[in-house]
Amino acid sequence: MISVTLNKERCKGCGLCVEVCPKQLLQLDAKTTNDKGYHPVMITDSGSCIACCSCALRCPDLCIEIREV
Repeated sequence: MISVTLNKERCKGCGLCVEVCPKQLLQLDAKTTNDKGYHPVMITDSGSCIACCSCALRCPDLCIEIREV
């Protein structure tokens, strides 16, 4: 099983993680803003994540943590 942790308060909504996800599981949450006013990233189906870690490696602010549990 894979655990995906997103630090939404730290996210600045740059979308780099969205671009690199091979399964297209990430998107910016248009309905929510964090304390800084950005639309943070959200995962649409964490059960389909293959733990490639492309998103976590690409995130400039280290907002994404992928772990196998």
